Amino acid sequence: MAAIPQTLSGEVHLTTMGTGRPTIRRPSPADALAGFSVALVLIPQSLAYAQIAEMPVVTGLFASALPLIAAAPLGSSPYLQTGPVALTSLLTLAALQGAGFAAEDPNYVALGSLLALIVGAFRLLLGLIRGGWAAYLIASPVMQGFTSAAALIIISSQLPKALGTNDVVPDGSTVGKALWTVANPGQWSPVAIGISAMTLALMLGGRRLHRLFPGVAIAVIAGLVLSRLLDNPGSVVGQPIGIPQGLPSLSLDLPWSSLGTLLISGIVIALVGFAEPSAIARLFASEDGVPWNANKELIGSGFGNLASALSGAFPVGGSFSRSSVNRLAGAESRWSGGFTGLVVLAFLPFAGVLNPLPQAVLGAIVVGAVLGLLKPRVMLTMHRHSKLDALLAWSTFVAALVLAPNVQYAVLIGVALSGLVHLLRPLRLQTPETSGAATVVRPEGLLWLGSYRRFDDLLTEFTTVHAGDDVVVDLGPDPALDPSIEQTIGRAREALTEAGGSLQLSHELATTGTS
Repeated sequence: MAAIPQTLSGEVHLTTMGTGRPTIRRPSPADALAGFSVALVLIPQSLAYAQIAEMPVVTGLFASALPLIAAAPLGSSPYLQTGPVALTSLLTLAALQGAGFAAEDPNYVALGSLLALIVGAFRLLLGLIRGGWAAYLIASPVMQGFTSAAALIIISSQLPKALGTNDVVPDGSTVGKALWTVANPGQWSPVAIGISAMTLALMLGGRRLHRLFPGVAIAVIAGLVLSRLLDNPGSVVGQPIGIPQGLPSLSLDLPWSSLGTLLISGIVIALVGFAEPSAIARLFASEDGVPWNANKELIGSGFGNLASALSGAFPVGGSFSRSSVNRLAGAESRWSGGFTGLVVLAFLPFAGVLNPLPQAVLGAIVVGAVLGLLKPRVMLTMHRHSKLDALLAWSTFVAALVLAPNVQYAVLIGVALSGLVHLLRPLRLQTPETSGAATVVRPEGLLWLGSYRRFDDLLTEFTTVHAGDDVVVDLGPDPALDPSIEQTIGRAREALTEAGGSLQLSHELATTGTS
């Protein structure tokens, strides 16, 4: 099943092997079952992701209820699940702390809601003006470097919980606390380590048994049981204040005077937080041979974030792991996300049952969820394909670590460097090589939204010269292709096929695999 790539309008057009353009489905029992399955993963994850943003854990639950219900009827992908995600939570923390706000600030939660409002309004605006292409302003090497650094920062933030030192670790930066924890093994808690190991074994090992193995839900139940049986289970979720039970109070009584302060950070979150879910949805659309529209997804995500702001929660995005669970569980339409939100909403009056849950469980859940962001092999070997890509990736990586928690500025640095590289080293095609019966060609320079027109001209000229040949285009490791570049490749493939040749890519479109 061959994909006919996106256009700048944001829609993916795919051949469907005679199945025709699919119609919008009504909610089905399969959607309800898939939505329930995702909720079992989302409820504990939402608590952990709220803590990454240093928000009260209940705001994670709020971000997992109405936002999903609001986004469900407006999105495009039948599988993409909205809600709290680790990367967006880290960016939320960066935005608030970078603006000088601490978790102790009485307006901290409301500031998070204001940030969600900015993210939602910007995504909604992009969707309405058919600006789905803007998600590709961030070049693939920049995203790779940023997400790798973000994974290390997120894992560092969870080490004190996973090793049981969060009650004794001195105040300091996220990385500082992690280093202190590693340097003081005498303070580690055997109970916390055992609970963390159990959680990771259930999450990661369970997938080997079956892709739908409910490792997260089982880990939570086991953690609650152990908390009741042990005299000292360590720090628990309900300390020092228990989880409030009940539905969110809807309000837009926000600190509007801080709107200008958070505006740029909100736009960065809107773009960075949409890049990954768009890749997820495009991958699923390509595999299933169904259309996907980035602009509709932006509108759905925009309304989801507006609902999060109204609920007193923080910015939300699309989740790779939960979207995969949703798909594997048999979801048939985007209504499955609405069912997930309804399950979380129904759970809110009983949220207090999670008060005894050991923090070690939440710490391990986050660690297990963001491991997919770490791609050391890609980072370490990137220079073999392109020294410029490696420079961009490592510059962004170092900038994020140095600037933490203000990691949003690392993205801006990466975008600025991308523009500079684009101007100083225009894209070109290397001298083709022969590999067996195929002709291999590699772009040299930055392949991104800014260079698609030049890439179109170069590839068109190349395929004209090599009409009838079998051509392999080597794009390097894990490129995030924007729609216009995919369109160029699609046209070149069609031209070569008509001339009796073929065109293949040396990679498969990869997603970052965050939670």
